[in-house]
Amino acid sequence: GHTYDLSVAGDLNVGVLYISAVTSISVYGIVLAGWSSNNKYATLGGIRATAQMISYELSLGLAFIGPVMMAGSLSLAKIVETQSKIGWFAIFQPIGFVIFLIAALAEINRSPFDMPEAEQELTAGYHVEYSGMKFALFMLTEYTKMIVVSGIAATLFLGGYQFPFITD
Repeated sequence: GHTYDLSVAGDLNVGVLYISAVTSISVYGIVLAGWSSNNKYATLGGIRATAQMISYELSLGLAFIGPVMMAGSLSLAKIVETQSKIGWFAIFQPIGFVIFLIAALAEINRSPFDMPEAEQELTAGYHVEYSGMKFALFMLTEYTKMIVVSGIAATLFLGGYQFPFITD
């Protein structure tokens, strides 16, 4: 028989730290998008969006601690492996899972945390001066972030690539 590795990237020993570092880079993109459009409303919108994202990244990072402590490792493969042995961490850490979901909802600017985008207001937040393909790239990154956050939630709390109730 063949063995297939179902992880996307190679297994890092510090995979959870890598994920938290890479996801926090988007803060720079938002504040620079508001500032570079040379509009005071866009600059204020970028600062407002950045403040919200930074404040929820703290609780998102603290929600990572439960699965890391239960697995005893920062490796994503080890976290998934531990969940296949003892069960999903969402069952053992329901408060951490709910905190992660709420913080992730705020990170991707979904309702009710969509105030930094200001879609209902006259000024559209940090992307007030963007239209066409530049605006499409902002939306593409937002929806890509939704997929990535869902993958992180599945990996840390819902067993990762291991299917439930199926043993070897």
